[in-house]
Amino acid sequence: MTAGIRERMKRKDFESELRKLQVELVRLQTWVKATGARIIVIFEGRDTAGKGGVISRITQRVSPRVFRHIALPAPTEREKSQLYIQRYVAHFPAAGEIVLFDRSWYNRAGVERVMGFCTDDEYERFMRLVPSFEQEIVDNGIILLKYFLDVSQDEQRRRFADRIDDPMKHWKLSPMDTESVRRWWDYTLAYQAMLRATATPANPWFIVPSDDKRRARLNLISHLLGQIPYKKVKVELPKVPKAEPRPKGIEDRLPTSHIVPARY
Repeated sequence: MTAGIRERMKRKDFESELRKLQVELVRLQTWVKATGARIIVIFEGRDTAGKGGVISRITQRVSPRVFRHIALPAPTEREKSQLYIQRYVAHFPAAGEIVLFDRSWYNRAGVERVMGFCTDDEYERFMRLVPSFEQEIVDNGIILLKYFLDVSQDEQRRRFADRIDDPMKHWKLSPMDTESVRRWWDYTLAYQAMLRATATPANPWFIVPSDDKRRARLNLISHLLGQIPYKKVKVELPKVPKAEPRPKGIEDRLPTSHIVPARY
């Protein structure tokens, strides 16, 4: 092993640590429901950096009614005619909700800027106004967290190659995504400008090195939990009652005319 490079975490160790964090996520969920807190978490980053992977670990053991995963497609013609931020605001949390944006309004500073999907005026207006927009979010009582997952150029190429080889990952491939390999340095400049212009003391960016996916996932979830002042809420757990006796004349099995074959 090269000096200075940590050995990749073993799956058993990862699953053990992840379980501990997921217990805390359930406690966070209970606190959010009890207090009516509203939380927005933004996940940005380079293609293949692991945004979807960490979100899936966050939502794995919690309620989708509390943790809402938002991954918007390309805007429709109607949405293009609206205020740019409008379609994102429509998904903001009500009391007792946590919204996880898998990419967000920062598309304007990333892919739209690099691929020419917005004008220079639209880009400059966004960069000028977004800090005050986010300050309004916080002033309204919403907790806002912004994470940027970073991956090295070599690791990104390796992950794209892995997606090509794995049929279960083909859905993750698109010409837009793979174009990010060719335009690595264009995206680097765009992200550097975005991070500098939109990080404020109240709403900083948190960078997550993610060449090691398992450690990145644990580090991000642990950090997220540490940024929210939640407390353990006592839960009144129900007791399992005794079943009523079977009434006369009722069979104890369901009709089996169309039962699923036991192939496994």
